[in-house]
Amino acid sequence: MWDFLVIGAGIAGISSAARLSSYGSCLVLERENYMAYHTSGRSAALYEVNYGSPSTIALAKAGRKDFDSLLSGVLSPRGFMLLCLRGEETQYESDLEQMNLTQISMSEAVDMVPILHKKDVLRAAVSETAQDIDTDMMIQKFAHILRDNGGQIETNHEVKSIKKMSDGWQLDTDQGSFMTKLLINAAGAWGDKIAEMANIPKIGLTPMRRSVARLSPPSNLDVKDWPVLFGPGERWYAKPDAGGLIVSLAEETPSPPMDAWAHELDLAEALARYQDYVTEPVTRPVASWAGLRTFAPDRNLVLGPAQNDSSFIWAVGQGGYGFFTAPAASQFIADVAVGKEPSFDSKTLSDLSPSRFQS
Repeated sequence: MWDFLVIGAGIAGISSAARLSSYGSCLVLERENYMAYHTSGRSAALYEVNYGSPSTIALAKAGRKDFDSLLSGVLSPRGFMLLCLRGEETQYESDLEQMNLTQISMSEAVDMVPILHKKDVLRAAVSETAQDIDTDMMIQKFAHILRDNGGQIETNHEVKSIKKMSDGWQLDTDQGSFMTKLLINAAGAWGDKIAEMANIPKIGLTPMRRSVARLSPPSNLDVKDWPVLFGPGERWYAKPDAGGLIVSLAEETPSPPMDAWAHELDLAEALARYQDYVTEPVTRPVASWAGLRTFAPDRNLVLGPAQNDSSFIWAVGQGGYGFFTAPAASQFIADVAVGKEPSFDSKTLSDLSPSRFQS
C-alpha cells in the first residue's frame, strides 16, 4: 500500500510527487515510455511572472523563490517584447497594462531584434522578467528529489481501471495492480478520463492543440540573446530556441486527448503573421510539432481534493502554465494531501478549488 500514488509523469505529476515523497511513500504511474512525453515535453519553456489569470500569477509569484534554491540553474535570462501593427493598438494597450510592460522606442526595439519591420511595426514594449526554463533539468531535479526520498516512477503503466476500497484505492494497469491511500490525478488531457474511472465527477477539461514550427536563424544571425516576440492578444509568438526560432500561431484548437501533431494550416498562418512584423523572408520550417494545453472551463488550474472524496486529489488544468506554476502548485498539492492549509488568500483558494465546478 502506497501513501500517495500520482497518475501522470509530466511536470505537474513529477513535481507533486517530489513534494509528497517527504511525507510518505510515493509512486508515479506513466502510460508512456518516458517522463514528460506529451505537453510537458513540447513546452515553449518560458517563465513570465505576469502571464495568465490572477490565480496563475499568484502561483508563479509564490513559487519564484524555489527557482533560486531548489531549482537553481533552471532559469536563464530571455526577455519579452510585445509588438504592435496598425489596427492592433487597443489590444496592445490592454496587454501593456496587464503584463506591466515598459514601452521602448522602435529604434531600441530594432537594436535588440534587427529584422523588425520599422515601417510596419508601430510600437514595442518589453519585460526583463521573462526567462527561459530548462524543462529537462526541471523535470530531472524533481525526479531526483522523489527518488532520493524512496519514491518510484513506473513508465509504460497505463491505468485501466480504478476502484475505491475501504482503505484507499486500487488501480489496475497493463503491468499489474497497485494500492494507495491517496490518489493524485495529474493526467493532463486525460484528467477527466481518470476521474470517470474513479467515479469522481468530471471537471469539464478541454485539451487545446497548439502547433509550433522551428525556423533556421534569419540571415545566419545570432538570435540567442533576442527576447521572445509576441503579437497583441498572443496572436503569434516567436522564441529563440536551439540556435533558431520557434514560431507559433498560439492557437487553441479543441482536441480529444491524444498524441498531437502539427497542422499545416496552423503552421502556415503562424508564419504569415510572423512575416508581417519582420523584413527577413520566412523560410521553410526545419521541424514542427504540436502539444495539448488542457484548460478547465474558467482557465484556472484545478488543485485540491474532489468535493465528494478527499482521498482523490486533482492536479490538472495547467493550460500553458505548468512549468512556471509547478513549484507552488506542487507545494499546494502536498499541503492539502497532509491536511495543511495552502498559503494563499481566500480568493485564490476559491479560484483553484475543484469544488467550484461541483457545487
